Amino acid sequence: MGGDLLAAVRTSGRYRTAVEAERAVREVLAAFAGQLTGEERVAFLGALPPETAVIVAGAVRDERCRTASAFVDRVAARTEGATHATARWDTSTVLTAVGAHLGAELLERVLAQLPRGYALLFGRADLTPTV
Repeated sequence: MGGDLLAAVRTSGRYRTAVEAERAVREVLAAFAGQLTGEERVAFLGALPPETAVIVAGAVRDERCRTASAFVDRVAARTEGATHATARWDTSTVLTAVGAHLGAELLERVLAQLPRGYALLFGRADLTPTV
């Protein structure tokens, strides 16, 4: 699974082993890719390291969540022994590392397709313009 991405997740998430980091990447990205549609999903999967994209693409389910909190709950439900807090840790760790890997333009397109709250999972401020 993408060496640089896995190393970033393992370091920032303080996972003890590469296996723990890989589990987090697999669970979070398989759930997350299902939040995207169309060109953004294709571009998102295409921007991942090839080994990661293959694993994730095979596990993608279309299970869109309306809120970021519901998404974290979905990750918790998919991950054996996880709580909302541990799933939030995994989700933030993985998506922050992936966001750095995607590049600013693609990350903005991805975030534009999602409800408020997801930017925080990518380690970004969730600012909304006032009208």
